[in-house]
Amino acid sequence: MRNHKKEENLFARIDKLILVLYLLLVFMGWFNIYAAVYNEEHHSIFSISQQYGKQLIWIIAAFFIGIIILIVDTKFFPMLANPFYGFIIILLLSVLVFGREVNGARSWFEIGSVRIQPAEFAKLATCLLLSKYLSSFNIKIMKLKTLSIIGLMFLIPFSLILLQNDTGSALVYASFVLVLYRLGMPGMILFFGFATAAISVLSLILEPAYISIGIISVAALLYFLLRKDVKQLTIGLIALSSSLVLSWLVFFKILHQESYFPVFISAFLVTIGVFIAPIYKNRLNHVLITLLTTFAFVIFSFSVAYLFDNMLGEHQKTRINVLLGTESDTRGAGYNVNQSKIAIGSGGFSGKGFLEGTQTKFNFVPEQSTDFIFCTVGEEWGFVGTSVVLILFAILLVRIVFVSEKQKSPFSRIYGYCVASILFFHLAINIGMTIGLLPVIGIPLPFFSYGGSSLWSFTVLLFIFIKLDTDRDRIIH
Repeated sequence: MRNHKKEENLFARIDKLILVLYLLLVFMGWFNIYAAVYNEEHHSIFSISQQYGKQLIWIIAAFFIGIIILIVDTKFFPMLANPFYGFIIILLLSVLVFGREVNGARSWFEIGSVRIQPAEFAKLATCLLLSKYLSSFNIKIMKLKTLSIIGLMFLIPFSLILLQNDTGSALVYASFVLVLYRLGMPGMILFFGFATAAISVLSLILEPAYISIGIISVAALLYFLLRKDVKQLTIGLIALSSSLVLSWLVFFKILHQESYFPVFISAFLVTIGVFIAPIYKNRLNHVLITLLTTFAFVIFSFSVAYLFDNMLGEHQKTRINVLLGTESDTRGAGYNVNQSKIAIGSGGFSGKGFLEGTQTKFNFVPEQSTDFIFCTVGEEWGFVGTSVVLILFAILLVRIVFVSEKQKSPFSRIYGYCVASILFFHLAINIGMTIGLLPVIGIPLPFFSYGGSSLWSFTVLLFIFIKLDTDRDRIIH
């Protein structure tokens, strides 16, 4: 009788909305996998010889995993954090040696007909360890020691996954920045991150000299808006512009060089030299910080092209160039995205209907059951279908954040932020990729893309949070 009451109490405390949304998304994903790889000779959706039949097995197994998680005591998850993280790191190292290479990435263990991707579970391990560490006593987010430990926590799995040539899974670790921002990391750091990304993209399209002038202009505008120090701003701009003209004359007219890099370097060094004495005399630290930050961004804008040419593989460079419009390759690197956009666009308002997608049926879109599953939704269900999917995901994300804010336990609250950030990152990158707004990096759509590793990792990630929420009034360490 007591156990029966305990089960009733557990079910009563489960967040029904999150559970229903999870079930809806999983079954919608299953039906779209069926549509994406439909085979008339195996028309039954339960045919285990086909991907849709195998996905049903993954789904059933995921449900059992979810039930087990709901039964486990919530104290188990913080205790699991350290050993599970260590175990995953061992797997990430092992897969580099013993793993199978699929689509250029050595990131899979193959056991018979089953493939397991450790990188999918590395996100979960990092979530648990980060939540445990940041929920400890006397942890201050902006201390150097704290940031160093967190950085190492991210860097180890990120580097190992990058060595596997699985760029998409590695980039997921950028989502944890949102968690740190919510926990008190200054917004300026987030701004610098977005600024770096913007400069990286613009530097691949425009000449670095134009980007540098833009950086200086934006820096001057921000300095004026934040400091209102017209005198120092005017002196700085006069000194910098004069130095730029003088450096240009020296390097271009006298030394006959054709690179603007030494021009900007020399101009900034001269300007900083002019300001050194007043900075120390009048304690104008904000002026020095502004100059050095602007200088760093200018140097970065000139280095982007070098990093792009020497750090990325040819297929990655081609994909980015195609995305930016600097190169056209609709039959090569741009083929996937081009066909995906055709499929989504051809769906129109209400779609062509279930199993009626011609792009899907005739296999025009590669990886259409995994990374490009969203184009099947767009073609067969149109604007209405894609809107429904996005709305369901949006409700799920908002609900997770809302429930996270209600947690009394720091561990549960931080873990909830991690779950929301990872799901948001996957959703934004995958859909941005399929509609041509972002480069193709190979990242699954949560609960939709075919594959056991992906489905299980997202299921465990979400159900641990559901379980933690059932004890929301309990402080978990």
